[in-house]
Amino acid sequence: MKRFLLFIKGDFWDLIKLNLLFCVAALPSIALFILSFISPLGVVALVLSLAAAFPIGGACSACLFCIAALLRGASGDVWHDFLRKLKENIKQASIPGVLYTGFIYLQVFLWQSFTLSDTSIGWLLATALSLLVFGMVAPYVFLQIAYIDLKTSKILTNSLLLSFGNFGRSILGFLCSGIVWFVFLLTFPGSLPFSPLLLILGFSVSWLMTLLCIWPPVNKQFAIEETLNSRHETSDDT
Repeated sequence: MKRFLLFIKGDFWDLIKLNLLFCVAALPSIALFILSFISPLGVVALVLSLAAAFPIGGACSACLFCIAALLRGASGDVWHDFLRKLKENIKQASIPGVLYTGFIYLQVFLWQSFTLSDTSIGWLLATALSLLVFGMVAPYVFLQIAYIDLKTSKILTNSLLLSFGNFGRSILGFLCSGIVWFVFLLTFPGSLPFSPLLLILGFSVSWLMTLLCIWPPVNKQFAIEETLNSRHETSDDT
């Protein structure tokens, strides 16, 4: 906790910058999704929100890349690093990003329906379990896209193995990063007045909490820091 607080204090503005950049990428989709609740457009707005989610996967990977760099003390200019990684990763991360977004939207509808009607405990537990598994696996996908040059199918396989092979860290990362969002989504749309707080730090702090848990096993598996340090030393020699 002390390390986390010191990090927040030292890199507070960079986290805000990252959050704003992520919001620029994600807000068109989120706005259309909200519109599907409160306007006659309904299904049309929902479909458009998924189409507008095209850059979200790349933005997730870019955020994880920049936060990992901040944690390693190797960050440059956050604006430049985010936009560079977004451009590099947007194509590969687009489908995972749309699926990630669609799954979250589906969860909103499901949990809203649970609060409005009688639902069996079995169905409720099955939905919660699917959210848990998805929330555990997804960060590994976007983190690998940011750092590892592999096909998407291989990244997905690695993510499943890493998430369950490091179950304690994976579930802790999910719980630490997801509790605020769970409350926000569960009480949606009544929670909309609190959305400005999420626009300032919600996304970046959530990714930070996740990364603090999952970075060690991913770094160990792929020797990311060792590879980056080796490249840096080589560039210095030349």
